[in-house]
Amino acid sequence: MIHEQTVMTNDMPPSEAKSGLSAGKISTILAIVVAVAAFLYFDLGRFLSLDALKDNRDYLLSFTETQSALAAALFVLIYVAVVGLSLPGAVILTLAGGFLFGAVWGTLFVNLGATTGATLAFLASRYLLRDWVERKFGKWLGPVQEGFAKNAFSYLMTLRLIPLFPFFAVNLISGLTRVNVGTYVAATALGIIPGSFVYAYAGRQLGTINSLKDIASPGVIGAFVLLGLLALIPNLYKKWSGKPA
Repeated sequence: MIHEQTVMTNDMPPSEAKSGLSAGKISTILAIVVAVAAFLYFDLGRFLSLDALKDNRDYLLSFTETQSALAAALFVLIYVAVVGLSLPGAVILTLAGGFLFGAVWGTLFVNLGATTGATLAFLASRYLLRDWVERKFGKWLGPVQEGFAKNAFSYLMTLRLIPLFPFFAVNLISGLTRVNVGTYVAATALGIIPGSFVYAYAGRQLGTINSLKDIASPGVIGAFVLLGLLALIPNLYKKWSGKPA
């Protein structure tokens, strides 16, 4: 794993970094804590599972067909909330996006929700949760900051294309680096397209399974092959680069 290095400061003005939290910042932090606590207390994660997707399949399809615009808007908003709050369930949501909207539209909606949520997490890390993120991920910050210093866009694209680190961790750690928001948004939006498409495509194919014989269809087999190849990318990267994860 990555060796611990000295935490580096980001591009926040010294006066802002040293000043106390304003009422607005405190309110925002409290809202984040309440939202995460509510997610855990009410066990909302049970709705972000394959079983829940399967059990509500007919209802979700019917609602999407009759209220397509509302369904798309709700899907994006839920995705933004899950990613922005660093909650589990993004993979299931991506599969659901492909299942409900198709591979292409599902990828588009996933990209919009994931990029927006990742940007919110990035900004929260930079301006609200700096101390907590440093304590949690400080050992990773040195190498990441070094990578950003060489070529921020290319380095972040690599982190998005090759899932060596958890998606939520990259969001939070990036907030403590000197990368600007525009570069972060662009690299994130482009870098997550391949992975989003693979999972959305798989979700679309898995949504067509009505019996065991459907599992042998070319589309479903192709989806599993793509998922397998995506899972091999980190190992191939380590082998070709000669670097440990």
